[in-house]
Order: sequence, then C-alpha cells, then structure tokens
Amino acid sequence: MELGFLTPLFSRPGPWASVYVEGTRATEDARRIRALRERAVAALLIDAGADAYTVRAVVDRLLGEQVGGAPPGRALFASGAEVLLDVPLARAPAAPEVTWSVLPHIAPLAGLRGEGPACLVAHLDGAGAELELRDGPRRRALGRAAGGRERDHGHRGVPADRQEWHYRHRVENAWNGTAGAIAAELSRQWPGSGAGLLVLAGDARERRAVHARLPERLRAVAVDADGGGRSPGASPDALDREIARAREGFARERLEAALERFRAGRGRPGEHRESTVDTGPGQAAEGMPAVVDAVRSHQVATLLLGPEGSDAGREVWIGPGVDEVAVQRGQAQAMGVGKPVRARADDALLRSAAAAGCEVLAVPAGVPGPAGGLGAVLRWTV
Repeated sequence: MELGFLTPLFSRPGPWASVYVEGTRATEDARRIRALRERAVAALLIDAGADAYTVRAVVDRLLGEQVGGAPPGRALFASGAEVLLDVPLARAPAAPEVTWSVLPHIAPLAGLRGEGPACLVAHLDGAGAELELRDGPRRRALGRAAGGRERDHGHRGVPADRQEWHYRHRVENAWNGTAGAIAAELSRQWPGSGAGLLVLAGDARERRAVHARLPERLRAVAVDADGGGRSPGASPDALDREIARAREGFARERLEAALERFRAGRGRPGEHRESTVDTGPGQAAEGMPAVVDAVRSHQVATLLLGPEGSDAGREVWIGPGVDEVAVQRGQAQAMGVGKPVRARADDALLRSAAAAGCEVLAVPAGVPGPAGGLGAVLRWTV
C-alpha cells in the first residue's frame, strides 16, 4: 500500500474519528439497512467520546451515499467537525469498526483497500493517449498526451513504389515522436500519481514504441494490455480483467519478494531480534522495539504488517512530530517530547512510514511473516 494519499491526515491534530463500514447494497431494504448502519455508527462514536459536531459530519457523509453502485466498504476519517478523507474499500469489514483516538486508525486499510497498487493507465489510440488513474474502484482522468502522428490507413505489406515508401517512413517518424511525447508525459505524471503499476493499453506496435522510450524506473513497473485502447472494437471489460490480473500478480510478486528479503535479512530460521539494526546477514528488523527504532531513523524501505501477532495493537508513546515515536515514555521525553501520549503501535508506525515514503505490505493470515506481526525490510544498516 502506497501511503501518499494519507498525508492530509497528518497535518491536523486529533482526536480522530475513524469509521470502517460496509457499503450500501442495491436491495429492496437498502435504505432501512443504511439508516440502521448510520444510527449504529453514531452511537459507537458517541460511546467512544467523539464530539457531536464530528459525529454529525460522519453521519452526513454516510447519508450522501447512493443506494447502489457503492463500493463494498468505506473508511471515513474525521476531525474538527470535518471528514478529511473518505476511502472506498475493495473489501467490506467483517463488522463496523469505529474508533476515537489521538491518531487516525489507518492500519486496517492495508488489508481492506484491495490487492495490488494503484495503476496509471495509458489508452493508446494512434495519435496519442488518454491517461487515467485507477485506484481500486476509483477512476480519475489525468488528461491527454498528444502527438502529431499521421494515421496509416494502408496495409503493412511491402510498399508498391517509392512514394508509398516515403509516406510510410513519414508515418513511422510521426508515431515515434508521438510515442516519445506519451513517454515524457507518463514520466512527468508518475511521481505525483501515487501509482505502483503502469499499464499500456492498445495496439501492440504502439505499446512497444512507448515502452522503449520510458525511463528505466517506469519500464520496471510497466505491463501491456491487449485491449483497452481507444480504437474501434476495444473492450473495456477485457481491459478491466487484464488490469485486475496484473494488479493481483504484481501485489503477489511484490509481497513474496519482500518476505524473501525479510527472511534473508532476519538471519537463521526462527531467530528473533529485538535490537535496533541487524548487522548480521542482511537488512531486516523484527518485533516492535526494532521496528520502531528503524522507522524513526528512516531506515525502512518496506513495512510488513501481519494480522497474526500482538505487537500491532500494543501502545507506544508519541509526540506531535511524525518521527516522535518510542516504546517507552522516557524515550519519548529524551527525544524532546514534552507531553508524550499513547497511541496504537501500527497507527504510529504508519504515520512515520508515510512521511518517510515507505511502502506497506499486509501479510495475509496463514503466510509466515514477522514475529509479533511487525517487521521491516531496511534501506540500510549501521
């Protein structure tokens, strides 16, 4: 999970209302079920200590949900009588989860937002490309990358005369320029998109031309999709299926690679390290004390969260700064935090990870992961 979209949550002090609910289904009694859901959420927030203004902001946002076409679930984060973030979920929570806490309770997002990263999709059409961002069920148009290609309406056989050869050559040159313009626009938009996967959709020849002009960092995360261009006969449904498969495969391979690096860096099978930095066989941290220290010092490349562990729900001490997190109150005071407060370890670590640009991967139940449910692959060791 990329964390850039969570940045607005860390620029405002809490407390925070965090609400995870199932989406409204298009059934005959949908309105009645939604009313019951909203009353239950309001009651849970009030019981947790939320102020009336923030409760009203959350309920009003839920009231605006359409009956039908809603995502399977939603996560809302509100503070100061305002909903700051409303995130569609690919999977509904097993039951409504409502908290009122000093930090937004963002940890469940890792397992509920869905498999795979956000995708930057380029729909190639022969004269340019329409760009869009797909993040779970959400889609956002990002504009058009255009070129000056002359369309080739002829066949691809051997040219019959010199004039046709020159025409074909001019067409190829024009498309090469267009492919370069598309690659340049993708490179420009990629850093701010939050995407982890680039999809080139359209004609195979056009895909190859764009792919060849991408910088190395984008070629490494680019995949092809046979359908989905803007040419006649393109199938949106086929593209959706291809993108879903690409996202799932990308997420699976990324998790497997991260776990392999983590296990190699951790050391011998079954060895549990509580120290800050491993100077042994590789670069990994395991257990809450080690991971807290590594996150605070910006060593973490990938943060691993596993549901089958007790560390994630333990409390740590934090200050207002994103890197002010410690296992013990005295440690936080030694860092210069005047009045440390308690917060869940997973939420505090995710706040720090978001500020440092780390990626976060959820380890599914049943998959061997870090002891205690917290681990990290490190960028560097001391």
